[in-house]
Amino acid sequence: MLERQDPVLYAEDRYGVALRPTQIENYLRNGFLVVENLFNDEEVKLLNDELNRLRTEHKSGKAESTIREPDSDIVRSIFRVHKQSGLFHRLACDTRLVDVARYLLDDEVYLHQTRLNYKPAYFGKEFYWHSDFETWHAEDGMPRMRALSVSISLTDNTEHNGPLMLIPGSHQSFVSCAGETPDNHFRQSLRRQEYGVPDPASLRRLVESGGIQSVRGSAGSAVFFDCNTMHGSNSNITPLPRTNAFLVYNSVSNQLVTPFAAKKARPGFLAERKECSPIVAVSGRLRASHVT
Repeated sequence: MLERQDPVLYAEDRYGVALRPTQIENYLRNGFLVVENLFNDEEVKLLNDELNRLRTEHKSGKAESTIREPDSDIVRSIFRVHKQSGLFHRLACDTRLVDVARYLLDDEVYLHQTRLNYKPAYFGKEFYWHSDFETWHAEDGMPRMRALSVSISLTDNTEHNGPLMLIPGSHQSFVSCAGETPDNHFRQSLRRQEYGVPDPASLRRLVESGGIQSVRGSAGSAVFFDCNTMHGSNSNITPLPRTNAFLVYNSVSNQLVTPFAAKKARPGFLAERKECSPIVAVSGRLRASHVT
């Protein structure tokens, strides 16, 4: 476990202050920030209709970017979703998201990764504890902790249906995971993670220091979290599905290089290497005309 070397907040106000002072304090202290009702009911309905269309479309497909549950053929995640849907591309370019990312990272940003996470009723399996940066650094070649994620709730996240859990303050420590990453590890890890996860002793230390916070909120809320914040989620055995859109913004000054601890880089649908131009942010509400 190593002390963080990079800033948490890079902002020098070049892009204007996109957050309130209390929100900035929470992000600095905890490594994440929850924003309620960022998207309204009409926008959430559009996004849900589209994610259901995509799930049906991918149900019987064999695309590598479609990940299924470890013990069944139920769709678990769909990656590079901004390339498969005009609506989710528009979502990824929305000023409500991009302005926050540019402010916190103090740079123009591009999409390192996008996906839809389906945690269906009764059968949605857990996502084990992990720091995204550990994988992105080791397997993708992300140089510094100058990236963040945003998870947008498209269904209500309750205490029962496997909500996102984060360890406050964990972003200040880098937990180097033991063991060598197997070749093509992503094919297994995206279904059930066994390598690239923290050891129990390190997890215990982080939780004893910061505790655990479950992100519960209505559909349309969002949580922004630092790339090094330790997080995970439990299985969903309730009748209530939990579905989220997951977008990763990386600084254009932090583009990927050769992986630091893997023999070869993961494929582009997991870690963008080619299309790294700054996002052109778009304002206004999501509309049916964005669905293509």
